[in-house]
Amino acid sequence: MSEESDLEKTEPATPRRLEKAREEGQVIRSRELGTFIMLLAGVAGLSTLGAPLGRRLDASMRHSLSFEPATAFDVSRMLSQFGNVVWDSLLALMPLLALLTVAALAAPLLLGGWMFSTKSLQPNFGRLSPLQGLGRMFSMQTLAELLKAIAKSVLVGGVAAWVLWRRLPEAISLMNVPVQEALLHMLELVLYCSGLVVLSLVVVVGLDVPWQFWQFHKKLRMTKEEVKQEHKETEGDPHVKGRIRQQQRQAARRRMMSEVPKADVVVTNPTHFAVALRYEEGRMSAPRVVAKGSDLVAARIREIAVEHRVPILSAPPLARALHRHVELGQEIPAGLYTAVAEVLAWVFQLKHWHYSKGPQPAAPSNLLVPDELAVPESRA
Repeated sequence: MSEESDLEKTEPATPRRLEKAREEGQVIRSRELGTFIMLLAGVAGLSTLGAPLGRRLDASMRHSLSFEPATAFDVSRMLSQFGNVVWDSLLALMPLLALLTVAALAAPLLLGGWMFSTKSLQPNFGRLSPLQGLGRMFSMQTLAELLKAIAKSVLVGGVAAWVLWRRLPEAISLMNVPVQEALLHMLELVLYCSGLVVLSLVVVVGLDVPWQFWQFHKKLRMTKEEVKQEHKETEGDPHVKGRIRQQQRQAARRRMMSEVPKADVVVTNPTHFAVALRYEEGRMSAPRVVAKGSDLVAARIREIAVEHRVPILSAPPLARALHRHVELGQEIPAGLYTAVAEVLAWVFQLKHWHYSKGPQPAAPSNLLVPDELAVPESRA
């Protein structure tokens, strides 16, 4: 089967696809944004820290060029002095380097955030393919990068030329100014020009960031079949889930049926419903439903009750109320205490009758079920 083209990938990437791409090292990145932030931080750092930085470097340079004649013939003293100069220069540059480091770390947070993935470091020999290399050379991505580079060069060069042309008379006039003063003015001119050039890159960043967003999500688009397959893998195949639910119901039914022999009584409808009740004095505050069911399940509950000699009472209103309002393992509601108490009293009399013989106790009838718990036979 031929590989699906990009035209068939019409669905946006799912959260799982985006997470998987992030694990593989694929996140939104804009080199133009990172470059802009680094340059902006550099220009801002030089404009604010330039004066103290220049003074410290000037002092370090003066100190390095001022030494005794004997020092020139002593290698250890020369190396020591050189080390001191390097250390002083590093200390002078430390604030600017720290600012650039913070900018480099903060730039990724604006788009894809920080990411640590080992998969992106693994070798991919497929990228060594000449055919794939040619494909990348003549792809839309490469064409876009070329156009972006040309536009950036024209923009930066145009802004720089415009600034220098406007400040050219001022720069030429510095020839008549003392050297130290001329250097200061020239540095100010360079910083001014650099600042405008960096600010002009806002246009490039404003175009590149949406482009990178569009390219990233276009690359991760999915076909309808991929979305369906992922849904099956995430949520589970409906057929498999159905079998699992069926097995769970069967296991729960087996556990429920194993509780029927332990029940004190089974209340029936008499054929449609069956509810098994159990009560342990001192351990339960009220009788509890240990098994219930309708139709075939109810028939099986009655069969097990007969096999284990569990009393069966036909009380349709009570059976319907218990089946409707009480879940497995729950205690009966207070409104049914009176009716169930009569049933349990009958069960106790049956047990006593089995041991002592005598007249068989009559099964309770007309058990009282409150209106709020009563279930009409047509709705049962």
